[in-house]
Amino acid sequence: MNQSFDLIIIGGGPAGVSAGVYAARKRLKTLLVTADFGGQSIVSDSIENWIGTPKISGKELAENLKKHLLSYAGDIVEIHEAEFVRDIAKSDGNFSVTTDKGVYETKSILVATGSGRRKLEIPGASEFDNKGVTYCASCDGPLFAGQDVVVIGGGNAALESAAQLLAYCKSVTLLNRSEKLKGDEITIEKLLQNPKFKIIKNAAPTEIRGDKFVTGIVYEDTLTGEKHEIAAPGIFVEIGLVPATMFAKNILELNKIGQIPVDPKNQQTAVPGIWAAGDCTDALYHQNNIASGDAVRALEDIYLWLKTK
Repeated sequence: MNQSFDLIIIGGGPAGVSAGVYAARKRLKTLLVTADFGGQSIVSDSIENWIGTPKISGKELAENLKKHLLSYAGDIVEIHEAEFVRDIAKSDGNFSVTTDKGVYETKSILVATGSGRRKLEIPGASEFDNKGVTYCASCDGPLFAGQDVVVIGGGNAALESAAQLLAYCKSVTLLNRSEKLKGDEITIEKLLQNPKFKIIKNAAPTEIRGDKFVTGIVYEDTLTGEKHEIAAPGIFVEIGLVPATMFAKNILELNKIGQIPVDPKNQQTAVPGIWAAGDCTDALYHQNNIASGDAVRALEDIYLWLKTK
């Protein structure tokens, strides 16, 4: 017989853990299923906008999130770590959640699975993946100490990666497809004060070159059409995110980029009994603090919904 819950939370980042803590406080019989704790931020060396903590590493944040949840979980919130959800389906008026380790019944669901990093799709990018092309500055940056590297992207993630790399690389060149960067102005200003940092705007990457490992990147000036090559053994890619939602495609209608549409007043999806919060949704802004708040809003609504069900 399948286990039955009031609520199943899918995800262990700031949204999922916030929901888990609130579910425990409200005494909802809950299962939290997650591949791991921390979300995307686990790869960050320094997070400086997590409210209440001036500076924390992604690894520390993940540990703190897990500790906080465990301190409240007791016998009310069951936690399944290193478990992956494969499908969600309706089941006798409720829902069944199928993972790689079992099937669980629940009255309600909160999807808080976040997003993964978008891959660079140009010639050479896949060939040289982990051979100079990387998606994690904090993981791989030290391998390029004293060398010239390139960062692709113009948002906060790209700017933060550039800042990390400047600590030990000879130089960091940022390639941005458009004239305007999307990141915080204060971060941009701080980077521009470093003589080892350079921004090339209107630069569309077209090819990664190399032999056994990366030797450089070719980009096209989107205004003139001219192509240029930068010699660099390390290419750090920060070009956006892909929502981790494919397991829900059989029950929820996703938007064109895979996000889950929600009502911003309560985080409800179009399917009664299913809510979503954080970076997996079509919310306008995505940050750790926002994801956490979204999840709390969802839990308040889930609690009221369950009490009237």
